[in-house]
Amino acid sequence: MSFVPGALGFPASGGFGLSARTKQGVDEIRAAPLNIRTGSILLAGGFLTTAIAHLTLNLLPMLEATHVADGSRYNATVIYREMVNPHLMILRVKPDEDLFPFKPGQFAVLGLLGAEPRVPEACPEEAPVPPDKLIRRPYSMASSSLEPTYAEFYLTLVSSGELTPRLFALRPGQRLFLSRKACGLFTLDRARPDRAVLLVATGTGLAPYMSMLRTLLSRHTDRQFVVLHGARYSWDLGYRAELESLARLRPNLVYLPSITRTTEDPGFVGLTGRVQTLLQKGIVEQTTGLPLSPEHFEVFLCGNPGMIRETAELLVQRGFRPDQGKEIGNIHFEEYW
Repeated sequence: MSFVPGALGFPASGGFGLSARTKQGVDEIRAAPLNIRTGSILLAGGFLTTAIAHLTLNLLPMLEATHVADGSRYNATVIYREMVNPHLMILRVKPDEDLFPFKPGQFAVLGLLGAEPRVPEACPEEAPVPPDKLIRRPYSMASSSLEPTYAEFYLTLVSSGELTPRLFALRPGQRLFLSRKACGLFTLDRARPDRAVLLVATGTGLAPYMSMLRTLLSRHTDRQFVVLHGARYSWDLGYRAELESLARLRPNLVYLPSITRTTEDPGFVGLTGRVQTLLQKGIVEQTTGLPLSPEHFEVFLCGNPGMIRETAELLVQRGFRPDQGKEIGNIHFEEYW
């Protein structure tokens, strides 16, 4: 899962000119498969369309790390690895220096050299990656911003990708690259503090929400959070046990996991169906007693672009407004693809 974050038409630098250094970073990103794209939803001809923003193209040079004196390009160590299933992994990374400060919902960049091994189940690479090339991708952080020692990431294996087959081959004690900064606008700073927060995700789009919940629910807060997480199967519901425990301990957290492949997972007991369908059927109202309206909720959407598009259309019909550039609405989103 990698992504390009941004806000439509407003690069972080405030301008559209690219330096030679930035141009090199842009070319690398354009040549890579992208899994997340963040933008603003535009109303066009009665339909919502997603616009790809250019913010990351300006941010990536900020995220590059300087090589250390001995020429090594790695500056972090894997300290924990958990396989949720063969295609989903939780990875904790400890930097050599102090971990950078970040806001829950932001992303950092991971990287490995092309010479590193890939997992056997990965598809053969069409063209070999140069062994000295540092393959880098941005990933949302799942760890609490109060955690001072490591960064956690929730990753999905892209069998045809360059980086994740190498990341999935890592074991504790092995080395990799971690950017020295975190970036991104997908944070609770964009949400009005007097509203409940609905966090809708599919797949590994749950990662930034874990950072938000781990940070805020560790402190006293009365703010209502609702997590609606969709996956194909129950074994794809990463962090399920942790979220169920949090929901038992915190009355202001509602956790709603749902699966779509019910015939292949008959033992699952819980919600079934797509998250956008559940929203349309009133699952939020039924579980919170609050109407799903702009007067009561701020909504974050993270995951599959189809889910985001359909959910945003539903919310707009109820009076919600998406973020558009510097104008902050009450629908905030990132796309994983």
